[in-house]
Amino acid sequence: MGWKGTVRSIGTVVRAAERDAKRRQRDLEKQQKQYEKMQELEQAAYEVEVYENHIDVIQSTHKECNSPINWNEVASSKQPTEPKRAKDCESEARRSLESYKPGFIDRIFKREEKKRVFLSQKIDEAIKKDEVKYKCSFSTWEKSTEEWTESVAMAKALLDGKAEAKIEAIDSLQPFDEISNLGSSLSVSVYDNGILEATINVHGSGIVPSETKSLLKNGKLSVKNMPKGKFNEIYQDYVCSCVLRVGNELFSAIPDNIVIVTAVDELLNSQTGHLEETPILSIAVSRSTMERLNLETIDPSDSMGNFKHNMSFKKTKGFERVSRINPEGLELHQLARSST
Repeated sequence: MGWKGTVRSIGTVVRAAERDAKRRQRDLEKQQKQYEKMQELEQAAYEVEVYENHIDVIQSTHKECNSPINWNEVASSKQPTEPKRAKDCESEARRSLESYKPGFIDRIFKREEKKRVFLSQKIDEAIKKDEVKYKCSFSTWEKSTEEWTESVAMAKALLDGKAEAKIEAIDSLQPFDEISNLGSSLSVSVYDNGILEATINVHGSGIVPSETKSLLKNGKLSVKNMPKGKFNEIYQDYVCSCVLRVGNELFSAIPDNIVIVTAVDELLNSQTGHLEETPILSIAVSRSTMERLNLETIDPSDSMGNFKHNMSFKKTKGFERVSRINPEGLELHQLARSST
């Protein structure tokens, strides 16, 4: 299990169940195996449902999160109790010998002495069995103690704000699996003042569909180019949803109260004519504000107003280049509702 399994078992709080969009996605993936056997209209209905589900999934990434780790409880947890030698098997074997009373058959065939020797041998076997059990328990205890020692050391380092511990915890716990499954990639770094920044490459053009799918009145499939405005709105919700999810996952993995999350993607540089990877949203996320939000009902894009953030977005043009949030002097009282 390792120390990450140990900390997950200490002081954790279970988050909300898997969101509906993810459950439906899994059901649709199962149905995909039957796609070739479907009639034309069934295939059309299936394709529309897959399309609509995909939009739902990428706009609701923020609704799930790993269980948070209570690092204070990990740091103050007690060492596993060392096992003691037990004589359970030996005691049972001795009771069998002491309580033995030869029956009629044993007396007739003079098997009493032989039976006592047999029961005596069982005691020797029981002693060895007790020893094997003890060694097994001791080995398990040694491993648990080693994991506990590592967990406590990690917890104390995190509570002390050690940058290396933050990076190690995130690397080991890998809280961003689902986001990477969507096609986004992520890296983390820690500034000199201890504030951690996660940079997520959202790869929007590969995630947000360029076409819409719907059913005509006759039940047949209609595929059209997605209007630019609609594409940009979905893209904005996707980016904001990912940023919220990253912030929440960071809070689940490390005890920090403030993190910076910056989303980057390729934008056209009008001076060079080339696509360049650039920040499109940078947000300072406070734990207290995140905990007050109802993630099930918020609009991801609208929710950015709850945080100090840099975002330049227009429905007709989409995202524009912005600066990363400056971590210098970033204090909790500065993270109240702000406009950019």
